[in-house]
Amino acid sequence: MGLLARARPDELARLWAGLGAEPAFDWLRRPEAGTVMLRGRAGATGAPFNLGEMTVTRASLRLACGTVGHAWVQGRGAEHARIAALADALLQTDRAGELRAAVLGPLAQAEAARRAARAARAAATKVEFFTMVRGEG
Repeated sequence: MGLLARARPDELARLWAGLGAEPAFDWLRRPEAGTVMLRGRAGATGAPFNLGEMTVTRASLRLACGTVGHAWVQGRGAEHARIAALADALLQTDRAGELRAAVLGPLAQAEAARRAARAARAAATKVEFFTMVRGEG
């Protein structure tokens, strides 16, 4: 679910379209936007404090076979939440392998490439300090 939530909406929609026929479903909760409170801890061990709010969109649906799918995604992406909820439901069916190969695999590769590129940019700014021993003594 994290991979689906972090996916770029346009990339997810493109991969989803390549999957083929979309299953029939009924809404349990149509995509709706709201906010959640983000909390943090100083030093990861201190007392929790409210950091701020973030907009999220959630959706829940039931496939014709009875399988339920849920999704929470950052922002106001109703289509993103719909596809993620459908994917969650399909991952619980016999189409899970097909979904992993056609959607989740490419999403994981794209995310790994973005992380590697970000790490490379950060590494390019790394400054190495060294100390030279003075000849005193």
